[in-house]
Amino acid sequence: MSTIKTKFINDPEQVTPELLEGYVLAYPDMVKLAGENIVVRSTPKDEKKVAIVTLGGSGHEPALSGFVGEGMLDCSVVGDVFAAPGAQRLFQGLQLMKREAGILLVVLNHSGDVMSANMACQLAERAGIKVKQLLTHDDISAGIGASATDRRGLAGCVPLFKILGAAAEEGKTLDELIEIGERFNKNVATLAVAMRSCTHPQNNGTISDLPEGIMEIGMGQHGEGGGGQQPLVSADETAAQMVDLLCRQLTPAAGDKLMLIINGVGATTHMELNIVFRKAYKELEARGMEVVYGRIQEILTVQEQAGFQMIIAKLDDDHIDYLKNKKAETPYWTTIGK
Repeated sequence: MSTIKTKFINDPEQVTPELLEGYVLAYPDMVKLAGENIVVRSTPKDEKKVAIVTLGGSGHEPALSGFVGEGMLDCSVVGDVFAAPGAQRLFQGLQLMKREAGILLVVLNHSGDVMSANMACQLAERAGIKVKQLLTHDDISAGIGASATDRRGLAGCVPLFKILGAAAEEGKTLDELIEIGERFNKNVATLAVAMRSCTHPQNNGTISDLPEGIMEIGMGQHGEGGGGQQPLVSADETAAQMVDLLCRQLTPAAGDKLMLIINGVGATTHMELNIVFRKAYKELEARGMEVVYGRIQEILTVQEQAGFQMIIAKLDDDHIDYLKNKKAETPYWTTIGK
């Protein structure tokens, strides 16, 4: 058994099952394991309501399993570190969630996740399981106006879980949920910045290296290259640059109601995240837009990567209601003030 000297782990090959075991032991009133690396709600949703399911690799905690619970996800199917779960495991999760109302499978646009989802859905169709997919593609690092199929899924999936989960609890049908989710998908954009890449907790390898004093706007979920490297600048300069790029993608108008989330990706302090949020908020306000929903939180991390993801969305009235006023109780997301 090899050991990694930079993290508090045991056998590197057992990282995923051990982290999930610890997770469900901490929050038994909210989540439990229902199979190998399958996290479900401790108290299932009424089967007359659509189940919300997602999949993805471990190593991004609290995403994605941290958002299983009332008003959000019903099931998270977990792969190994930075790897999609296989189609058979995802199919097992879909079997657990089978119901007449159907299943909405939320898939982040990464090749492994998409492949597993497509194969699992084919198996589900043969087994008579009603399931439809919703693909997230909020990362704009591929370029302003790039095709949705070329854009990766980043942390913008998490507020989408909240919207879909609230709508599902309300009794919306599978087709209604897809319409609600696609409207959000079309109006959300995320951009990541990093000044230090992460290491893989099983082998200590890095995907990319950033020299000291350099940052990269557009870096991907695991340290993949993005929009190009440049000298590290202040929080205000970084935030202003990112707001400008995100607004060029979304083209919001004065008076639009916006969501603004700053997601820490692992090694950046909340002090820094608060400072970034402050400037981003003021930049949007100066453009005549109203930030009606804000959040500063680590919702999707990348081990010890240093940086953050900025998520902006133009919100319709129902999205605002689902984000702000509908109850959510999961280990890593509660409805603030409700």
